[in-house]
Amino acid sequence: SLGALPPEFVRPEHEQPRATTFRGAAPPEIPVVDMSSQDAGRRMAEAAAEWGIFQVTGHGVPAEAVAELQRVGRGFFALPQEEKQRYAMDPGEGRTEGYGSTLRKGDLEGKKAWADFLFHNVAPPAAVNHSVWPESPAGYREANEAYCGHMVRLTRELFGRLSAELGLEEGAMAEAFGGDDVVLLQKINFYPPCPQPELALGLAPHTDMSTLTVLLPDEVQGLQVFKDGCWYDVNYVPGALIIHIGDQIEASASWNVVRS
Repeated sequence: SLGALPPEFVRPEHEQPRATTFRGAAPPEIPVVDMSSQDAGRRMAEAAAEWGIFQVTGHGVPAEAVAELQRVGRGFFALPQEEKQRYAMDPGEGRTEGYGSTLRKGDLEGKKAWADFLFHNVAPPAAVNHSVWPESPAGYREANEAYCGHMVRLTRELFGRLSAELGLEEGAMAEAFGGDDVVLLQKINFYPPCPQPELALGLAPHTDMSTLTVLLPDEVQGLQVFKDGCWYDVNYVPGALIIHIGDQIEASASWNVVRS
């Protein structure tokens, strides 16, 4: 309902999308790799080295599982605020999973980001605390567990392809990062309608501390990647998943700074 962006959300000019996004005639695009192709492993390794991020199609995650995860995610953020607060994070009390909001918390420059989120572990079973999983909407737990199963399979396949391209045994990376005990974290980001999106950021520039981040985008484009001194839009590819190489794999974090 706001007509203008409150000043605490207006980013410094050197971070504003309207001033920093590449606007050339033919911007380079991050690679899109069909995982069913014979040269998929090589192309993913090349993209990881050059960009630190790439999109994959032919990944085998059913559209039905994706749609159901999106349904329950949207359903949670449509709940009344008091219902969402039942699952609020409180690091001071040791609750590092649950519902949170960057709309209420400033960064080092005193600026706030334009996003809410829901964060919790989804694997392995020993790391999962279902008390921070919402009871509403109906089907939330089932949708997350089903999608997590596909992510376990997909991340193992990605680790295997990248290991092979590095000249390692196929299971080398998966085992190095925890094997069957590797921890999978689920974060659902919600970006409310913004009156002046050209001045704000949903997420400030950052790298991921993880090994891999598998991003499920929607048709509202917003993700950008920093490369060669410029911010480039990540084009929406229907049905694709975005694979972001994390700091635990990176030799140089400068390849994979992102924002949205």
